[in-house]
Amino acid sequence: MDDIPATTTSSQQPWCLVDVRKGKKPSWQRKAFRLELRRGFVIVQIMHPATHRFVSGAAIRSLRCHLVQSGLLGLVLLGFLPLAWSAAQPLRLHPQNPHYFEFRGRPTVIITSGEHYGALLNLDFNYTRYFQALERDGMNSTRTFAGAYCEPPDAFKITQNTLAPKASRFISPWARSDQPGYSNGGNKFDLARWDDAYFHRLRDFMTEASKRGIIVELNLFCPFYQESMWKLSPMNTANNVNTVGAVARTNVYTLDKHGGLLPFQEAMTRKIVRELKGFDNLYYEICNEPYFGGVTREWQHHIVDVIVGTEHELGVKHLISQNIANKKARVEDPHPAISIFNFHYASPPDAVAMNYGLNKVIGDNETGFRGTNDAPYRMEAWDFIVAGGALFNHLDYSFVAGHEDGTFAYPASQPGGGNPDFRKQLRFLRDVIANYDFLRMQPEPAMVKGAFPAGVSVRALYGRDKGCLAYLRTGLGATRNNPRQTAFSADELRFSFDLPKGTFKAQWLNPGTGSILKTETIEHTGGFREFSAPAFQDDIALALKPYRT
Repeated sequence: MDDIPATTTSSQQPWCLVDVRKGKKPSWQRKAFRLELRRGFVIVQIMHPATHRFVSGAAIRSLRCHLVQSGLLGLVLLGFLPLAWSAAQPLRLHPQNPHYFEFRGRPTVIITSGEHYGALLNLDFNYTRYFQALERDGMNSTRTFAGAYCEPPDAFKITQNTLAPKASRFISPWARSDQPGYSNGGNKFDLARWDDAYFHRLRDFMTEASKRGIIVELNLFCPFYQESMWKLSPMNTANNVNTVGAVARTNVYTLDKHGGLLPFQEAMTRKIVRELKGFDNLYYEICNEPYFGGVTREWQHHIVDVIVGTEHELGVKHLISQNIANKKARVEDPHPAISIFNFHYASPPDAVAMNYGLNKVIGDNETGFRGTNDAPYRMEAWDFIVAGGALFNHLDYSFVAGHEDGTFAYPASQPGGGNPDFRKQLRFLRDVIANYDFLRMQPEPAMVKGAFPAGVSVRALYGRDKGCLAYLRTGLGATRNNPRQTAFSADELRFSFDLPKGTFKAQWLNPGTGSILKTETIEHTGGFREFSAPAFQDDIALALKPYRT
C-alpha cells in the first residue's frame, strides 16, 4: 500500500498530524500511521506500540489515548476524522431526531440536484466528473437506478436521457450470454450469471461518491410504464436465455404472477447488498414509483425482507426508502424496516405534515413537469425543507453523457429544469439550514399568524430557544386562466411570530440570489411580534436567531 501524502484535496477529510513530543509543525509519520482507501471509505491504521503491527477499526478506540499519552508515537489527530469504524455506521436516522439524518457523525439534510438516474447503467456517462461537479456545487446526494430498467430514447420527451443508453452501452447486474438478440444491441442476458464488469463499476461508483461525501440512493427496481420500456428489460423473456419473464409488464413485480422472475429479483437484491455492505454513503429504495405498473405492496415488503435478511447475515444495516406517491398520501401500516418515505412532485409539501407523526424521514426525491425555469423548483425545495422534510432531490437535466459537469443546454420542451445557477440556489438553502440547530426545531404552523393573498403561503421551522426560519412563497394554485400575484412591494405582506422574550437578529434572505436583503436587531418582550417583508419577487425567507450574551 502506498502512503497517502500529508496534504489532501478532499474537503470531506481535512487531516492534520502533529508531533506533540518535539513541538514540530504538522508532519507525516510514515512508519507509525497510515491511511488506506477500502471499498469507498478511509481506513485509519496506527502501529501498535507493542507488536509494531498496523491495526485499524475498533482497535484504534482503545489505542488512541494510550498512544498520545505514552509519547511512543506522539501523534494527535486534529479536525474531523472519518475513522475506520464509520464503516460500521452507515447513513442513519439521527438518534436525537429521526426526522433527520446522521452522516459521518454530523446532523444531515440531503439537498441535491442530480441527473436522471442513469449514471451507473449508462457506460457513456462519466460518473467521476459528475461527482466532481456535485461536490463543487455543494450537492450531497444522487439517485441512481441499479440496471433492471432502462428507457428508449424518446421516453417522456427527454433530450439526451441518461436512462436511455445507446445501442450496446447498457450495463446490468446480469451477464450477457453467448446468444445474440437483445433488443438494444448485443447478446441476450443470462439472469443466472453476474456481470463482473458491472459490479466493478458499481463499487467504483460508490467509492468515487464516497470520496466526495455524496450519498447514493440506489433504486433497485422500476415499473415499466409502457411496452417500449418492458421490451428493453433483461427480465423480458425476449431478452434473456432463462425462459422466464413471459408475462405482462404489470405482473413483473408481484408474488404470484411474475412468470419465474421473483427468484432472480431476490438474487439480484442479495448480490447488490453483499457487494455494497461496506459503504456508509448509501441507502436503498425498493422501487421507483411503484404506484404505476402493477407493483404490489406485498412484493415491495418482500424485497424489504430480502434486504433486511441479507444485511442481518452481514452484520450491517442501511436505511431503506419506499416511494409512496406523487404529491401526497398518508402512509398506512408501513413496513417497520422502512426509514425514509419519499414522494415525487411534493408541492405544496402536504406530505410532510400528513406523515410527520411517523418519526421517520420524509423526502421529495423527484421534481419536474413544471417548466424549465428555476423558481418553481427552488420554491418546492425551500417549502419542503422548511415544512420539516429532510430530503430533496431535484431532477437536473443539465447532466448528460458528455456534459457530466452539468452544463448541457436542454431545449424548452424538456420536462424539468436544472443548471449551475439553480444548484447555487440549492446550496444557499443547504447553508441556511446548516446554520441552525435543526435537530431541535420542528414545523410549527400555529406560531405564524397573518392574512395572505391567494397563492401565498408561510411555513416556519421553530425552536423556541434556537430561533426560527420562515419561508414565504407565491404562485400556489396558479394556472394559465387563474394567475397569482408573485411580486410584492415593501410592507405589503405582514405576519406575526410567537417569540419568547429576548434579543433577536432578523435577516431577510433572497432565496434566488443568496443575498441578504435586510438585517435588524429586535428587542422583544414575548408573545406575537409583527414583521413586514421587504419588496420581493416569487419568494423570501426570514432567519431569526437569538443573540447570545
